[in-house]
Amino acid sequence: MKLPQTPPPTDLKGLGVGAMLRVVAAGIPATSPTGQYRHWETMRRMKAPEGLSPEEWWWGTKIARSQLLKELPLRDGAGRNFRLAMTDRLWEMLHEIDTHLGREVGSADRLFNEATRTRYLVSSLVEEAVTSSQLEGAVTSRTVAKEMIRSGRPPRTIDERMVLNNYEAINFVREHRNDPLTPELVVEIQAILTEGTLDDPEHVGRVQIPSEERVRVEDFDGLVVHRPPGAAELPERMQAMCDFANGVTPTGFMHPVARSILLHLWLAYDHPFADGNGRTARALFYWSMLHEGYWLAEYLSISTILRKAPIRYAKSFLYVETDENDATYFVLSQLKVVRRSIDGLYDYIERKRGEIHEVEALLRSHDGLNYRQLALLTHALRHPGHRYSFQGHARSHGVVYQSARTDLLALADLGLLERHKMGKQFVFTAPAALADVLRSD
Repeated sequence: MKLPQTPPPTDLKGLGVGAMLRVVAAGIPATSPTGQYRHWETMRRMKAPEGLSPEEWWWGTKIARSQLLKELPLRDGAGRNFRLAMTDRLWEMLHEIDTHLGREVGSADRLFNEATRTRYLVSSLVEEAVTSSQLEGAVTSRTVAKEMIRSGRPPRTIDERMVLNNYEAINFVREHRNDPLTPELVVEIQAILTEGTLDDPEHVGRVQIPSEERVRVEDFDGLVVHRPPGAAELPERMQAMCDFANGVTPTGFMHPVARSILLHLWLAYDHPFADGNGRTARALFYWSMLHEGYWLAEYLSISTILRKAPIRYAKSFLYVETDENDATYFVLSQLKVVRRSIDGLYDYIERKRGEIHEVEALLRSHDGLNYRQLALLTHALRHPGHRYSFQGHARSHGVVYQSARTDLLALADLGLLERHKMGKQFVFTAPAALADVLRSD
């Protein structure tokens, strides 16, 4: 990955009186007409406004941005504050997220009632666990990973263990959504994420200490792109991060979604652990969103979006560091990720609603089927030959073993599933012509 070019200095001494007058007369805005918050890496390749050099255009842009920048409690290794520019586009995206995550999705529809929410929640948690692990280098397919989590079988490889750890960490975050964030809680999240996956188990559940070599961030080619603050500073910095997460700082208003994204940036910048920093940072984003009351956030998978454009994700960090700790680049980038994740959630819900209605039409003659059974039959129609078990069904829907057993045995009694013995356990498969079976009833 090619590193972005560091912007030219914007001090008055380097421009001269003539240049300053031209810049002031031009009235350059902080963003593009469409709200883009461009880095020098982009602007230097574009045609500057008439009569201005690229450097003068950049300088005018920085002047406009300085009026919007708000200091954050996060500081770099040299003690300089990070800052955030509350642009119109940033406020607009925050409003969109408030609107979409603040309403009851399909609450009037049977699809998203208490009987079915667990299934979609489990699917989202599994998806985030898989893609977050893949983003950090785990090599495993979604199909295999989902089968492992739903069946409850032990992981066979370190990559599978990483996925399972992610799944358990996300569930841990959900359980602690109402607790204040503490350094101990952050360390516990990292421990869950890294247990059984590190070459040196001493690094599980422990921040780095001054006597060991400090971790550094490298790009895909091994080039060092970030050197985090010294290990001696970590205890104080982690407490400051928790104060920020808990709303103690800053003293003024901070939009909760922006706070959640900045918490992600903070942990990633400090990189307090020998491994698992990226996964921990994303887990803290989820904790913060849930802590702030955005209950639908647990159905989102931001890693699914990030995995599609890992270079863009990495560059959003680098733009911040190369442009005087301007966190706006990262926040805007992550707001787009959240927005796309929300769109994906709504598309998923509409697709599942259609599938459920389709199966309902085929099941009019079968009274009394619950939505767990309906969801299983929907899946079976699209995955011929898939095996279902009591344990897997229970895990997929968040119910006890006995409820899962009752569901599957009832479907078998109706002829909608076939029961087979494998070792000491029963497994179930749908008939080869399940759709014809349903139509014939």
